[in-house]
Amino acid sequence: METGGSLVQAIRKPTLTPKAIIHQKFGSKASYTVEEVEEPTQNGCPGLAILQKGPCLYRCSLDLPDFTVVSGSFKKKKDAEQSAAQIALEKLGINLSADSPTAEEAWRELIARVKYIFSNEFLSALHPLSSHFKAALRRVGDLNASVPASVIAICDGKLNNLCKIINPTVESHPLLVLSYIMRAAAGLPELVVGAEGQLSIWRKDPYPPNVIESSISQQSDVAESITIMAIYIPCSPEKAVEPVILNISSTGYYFDVIAQILGLSDANMVLVSRTIGKASSETRFYFAAPKSYPLDMSSDLLNAIVVPFGGPLNARASSLCGQDIYGDSILASIGYTWKGQDIFHEDVTLQSYYRMLISKIPSGVYKLSREAILAAELPLTFTTKTNWKGSFPREILSSFCRQYRLLEPVFCVSSIPLKVSSELSRSNNKPGVSESADQEREYTNENESVDVDPKLVVSGSSFTCEIKIYSKCQDLILECAPNVLYKKQNDAVQSASLKVLSWLNAYLKDIDMSLEKEKQLANVFDIKFYRQIFFKEVVKCLSVCNCQHNETLGRKEPELNGVVENDASYINIEGTDSDLCPSNGSLLCVCYSVSLVTKGELQKELLESIEEFEFEMGTGAVIPCLEAVVSQMSVGQSACFYTELPPEDLVLAAAKDLANALAFLTSPCCLEYSIILLQVTEPPEDRMEQALFNPPLSKQRVEYAVQQIQEFCATSLVDFGCGSGSLLESLLEYPTSLETIAGVDISQKSLSRAAKVLHSKLVMKSDFDAPCRSIKSAILFDGSITDFDSRLCGFDLATCLEVIEHMEEEQASLFGDIVLSSFRPRILIVSTPNYEYNVVLQKSNLTSHEDDPEEKIQSQSCKFRNHDHKFEWTREQFQHWASELAVRHKYRVEFSGVGGVVDLEPGFPSQIAVFRRVFLPEDADGLKDEDSVWQYKVIWEWNRSKPPLTN
Repeated sequence: METGGSLVQAIRKPTLTPKAIIHQKFGSKASYTVEEVEEPTQNGCPGLAILQKGPCLYRCSLDLPDFTVVSGSFKKKKDAEQSAAQIALEKLGINLSADSPTAEEAWRELIARVKYIFSNEFLSALHPLSSHFKAALRRVGDLNASVPASVIAICDGKLNNLCKIINPTVESHPLLVLSYIMRAAAGLPELVVGAEGQLSIWRKDPYPPNVIESSISQQSDVAESITIMAIYIPCSPEKAVEPVILNISSTGYYFDVIAQILGLSDANMVLVSRTIGKASSETRFYFAAPKSYPLDMSSDLLNAIVVPFGGPLNARASSLCGQDIYGDSILASIGYTWKGQDIFHEDVTLQSYYRMLISKIPSGVYKLSREAILAAELPLTFTTKTNWKGSFPREILSSFCRQYRLLEPVFCVSSIPLKVSSELSRSNNKPGVSESADQEREYTNENESVDVDPKLVVSGSSFTCEIKIYSKCQDLILECAPNVLYKKQNDAVQSASLKVLSWLNAYLKDIDMSLEKEKQLANVFDIKFYRQIFFKEVVKCLSVCNCQHNETLGRKEPELNGVVENDASYINIEGTDSDLCPSNGSLLCVCYSVSLVTKGELQKELLESIEEFEFEMGTGAVIPCLEAVVSQMSVGQSACFYTELPPEDLVLAAAKDLANALAFLTSPCCLEYSIILLQVTEPPEDRMEQALFNPPLSKQRVEYAVQQIQEFCATSLVDFGCGSGSLLESLLEYPTSLETIAGVDISQKSLSRAAKVLHSKLVMKSDFDAPCRSIKSAILFDGSITDFDSRLCGFDLATCLEVIEHMEEEQASLFGDIVLSSFRPRILIVSTPNYEYNVVLQKSNLTSHEDDPEEKIQSQSCKFRNHDHKFEWTREQFQHWASELAVRHKYRVEFSGVGGVVDLEPGFPSQIAVFRRVFLPEDADGLKDEDSVWQYKVIWEWNRSKPPLTN
């Protein structure tokens, strides 16, 4: 880990986007029209006989006064708009990079902007700032028409962008904008007046009466007064945070009301913070500037400095806002917006304040997304989109960066060919690919993008993701480069994001850890961070906002006096044991409630309750004591237990009645959890297998098939129930004697994936050293494996791996009869789960092996490994089925398996039967022409000597 060292401090001047430049030059005269378009489907698989739905694409038409341009097609609407704007700029002869103004040019534009803001035209414009001007016209006495400079600073985005060009440090010191505004106003003495040492500006000459009358008439009728709930945060940490009511008159100015609560006679001395949370929010801190606010009015534009404020720092408000807040402050959601002339307002409650507080920690964001503040935890591992609940890791990481005013995280996804990734995994003695077979979507959607070279992304590749986080000034803060490979881009991105989040959680909860522990923590999560910059950009903003401490309220933690002896004590489980118990990987659904209780349960206050709450067992998705208790329960049972109080921030963020909760916290109390286990869904078969087998059973089955191919020098292979082509794809990674491969399945969706997989392997890997170079032809059929098609007769090798259990037992027997009597391959390999091994996978208890076999089968409590399985056979049942088939159709059969040891109970987890045909003289006759039967539909066909058919 690198905790210091010098970085190249290259502060880049912000550049405007093409759309922003068009807006500067044309304003409302530029009209964008975005439409959804249908593009020819590019499935990358010539000859595929299944119609493919292309991605949703957008095209933008930009109408300007003199011409119209149309963009290309893009996955995102905003990209289409920017493309159209870029085309228009090129047509206008405007070079984007050359058009960015210098600091001096930006200063001149800033003065012009201030001049326009105080013009007659601006007062009638639909702009948040113009509404402030109209409200200021209703102020009485000397304050009439006086506009606070802080209002101009927060409401005009163009003005802020110009200030950033003049001096990029404005991003870190937003109050520096006030100096530029007051200095610009001083350069317009003929138009505006700004008294020295004051933070307000007004026009030198009043607005004409007709302009005032026209502007006021635009405002709609509103209620005579508005009551808004806000939060008062004292500067002293010894004083409690309290709610406060803002009574805003329809004829008044809300800044005057806020000033009155802050004890100010002049609202022009009210300073305003940047927004809290999302950029579109109007939630801000309002605080008082000192009587003589220090402004840097020097002539040096580029090197203007932030003059020390001189007042006491409000640590609680500063940590929540991410910028320095001084003195007592008010947190309120109020202001004017672009949407109308009326004032916008929302209540900010004590609960919402504490929820803002816990959202500064990644685990808090996850808790809030699940609405389970007292029960949920940020999981330790990313599983799949099906089992992951709440906001995804990437979304939480982006939210964290926005909270701390950092740039959006940069995701760099690398694609590694499967052969290389397997070699890397073997050299590292780690599993090569994290399996996520049930997660089908690619890592692309309208709101997300990653830097992936499409030339590298070929089917069968593995992915790894590196994440970098930068400050607004382009300083690298941290990077994470996990040495783990995944089958899906999305898995790589989400897992790397979760690593960063887990590290942030651990670090921010113990920011005073030793350097040795700091280094160890970074190594565990593959994090490299730059300590000095990280402290400046993140830790400084979290001075007291730490959900592991109870000092937030400025009160001492009450002694519990034996209310709780240890974590999750007094466990009381009630109800009949249903034998449906959770295991690691199971998806659980519980009903729970959490209450504050006093000693002896004399009083109780409900904090949080959820009727149906799902989480995956063993991933750390809930607090440890809750998972420990649920692991002892079965479906239908209820439990009650008690725990120590968590940090007060969490309690108050969850509480519905803050007054009652605060009253409880002043006396010895604890948390009472009441749970009912509603449902347990066993983990998918592949998830259970991954926990025990390396390499996975699927890979071991492939290697078993390869061994048979090599032993008998097979030149043709057909896979019955090929699905998405995982076996056929894997076989192409091994050097074999195969020349022809075929697959059959009833799912067109799976066959479509299989076609694309095989096409990418067979066409793109055309070098002479590629293992699949021996393959001369490949074909995929749509059809049932219980139907006969003469085109698949006489293959050297046939496989049917983990397929028959998805059929009814009668259908499985019918398949066996047809394949051995009609298709008649030289060798048939059939694999199916060994039901007896489920005791290991599910940690269940089977009855004694000395019992009667029929009774033993009936009394087994193990569930099937997959909800789609129609049956699962014991070794005895499987061998009986296979032996009868072999005798009936003149085959020999041998039994084996993968994943275990033949002589060790309970046998192989995946049992295999290998049928070998006994050659008789009548076999030499072959198939006659009149016996030809074609019942399958060709979905895709490839031949090395022939060009592929076009769609």
